[in-house]
Amino acid sequence: MNIIQVENLSKNFGKINAVDKISFNIAEGEIFGFLGPNGAGKTTTINMLCTLLTPTGGNATVNGYDIIKQRSAVRRSIGLVFQEPTLDEYLSAEQNLRFHAYAYRVPASEREKRISDLLELVQLSDRRKSKVRTFSGGMKRRLEIARGLLHNPRVLFLDEPTLGLDPQTRNSIWEHIRALRKQSKLTIFLTTHYMDEAENCDRITVIDQGHIIAMDTPDKLKDALGGDVVTIKAVNNVAAARELKEKFELSPIVVDGTITFSTPQGEKFLPKLMEGFENKLVSVGIRRPTLDDVFLKLTGRAIRDEEAGGLKDMMRGMMMRGGHGR
Repeated sequence: MNIIQVENLSKNFGKINAVDKISFNIAEGEIFGFLGPNGAGKTTTINMLCTLLTPTGGNATVNGYDIIKQRSAVRRSIGLVFQEPTLDEYLSAEQNLRFHAYAYRVPASEREKRISDLLELVQLSDRRKSKVRTFSGGMKRRLEIARGLLHNPRVLFLDEPTLGLDPQTRNSIWEHIRALRKQSKLTIFLTTHYMDEAENCDRITVIDQGHIIAMDTPDKLKDALGGDVVTIKAVNNVAAARELKEKFELSPIVVDGTITFSTPQGEKFLPKLMEGFENKLVSVGIRRPTLDDVFLKLTGRAIRDEEAGGLKDMMRGMMMRGGHGR
């Protein structure tokens, strides 16, 4: 069963095509990674699926509900966790959850049990009375995940869920996310700039300039690079990249002072490179491909931080309306 279906979805801002006729489906219980550089159309797509923006064309459903005609039902079907905390730091953990329960009209008969169960799930029961301003970054993120789940959504949108957290806390957050998916068939729609984190996804979609340019499992995307990744630095990177293209028919990319390209059996290629290369090399490296390499190959640039504010501010307004739109 597809929990999200997107068909020829588009959004124009004047003459700018932010999202241009994209199509994809997401299965129930899938962890779906949605990656793209700044300005690629990633946030615009999420905003449309969350009913925060009205599409210019195409259609989409979330949990079977049309994102234009059934906005209230879509909003009741989704939870969101943002890059930056949106908790009230002067309230306690349980007060934050209770406010969310009121906003989303969680029945009074179920409210307190859900709050207790979710605080237990994210291991914050012993801090339920503590003000959020006393929490660490990881604790706040876990509480936001609990808040996003309080109204029993079918899809949880995670917008950079572990941004700025240390590796140990990031791993802990992902343990909770995987446990949630396993026990409730929760579908997770993820954006991240941590490529090791994207390895947790069942499938990854890369969007750039409003178009989907790749969609597959992490392993298949890496295999599609066609071999080992070679990185070199030369005295003149521009001239060296040109020589690689002309002499070896490669497609090198120059980013941050380093030339990167893929080639089958890289360890056998390096002696050929060293024998007749005219430009002076400073360093040479070889390794197996990663998702960072996939992203670089597909978009021609490294993934980097994006602004968090727009989605966060619009969602806060949606929450204040109790998750019910027109």
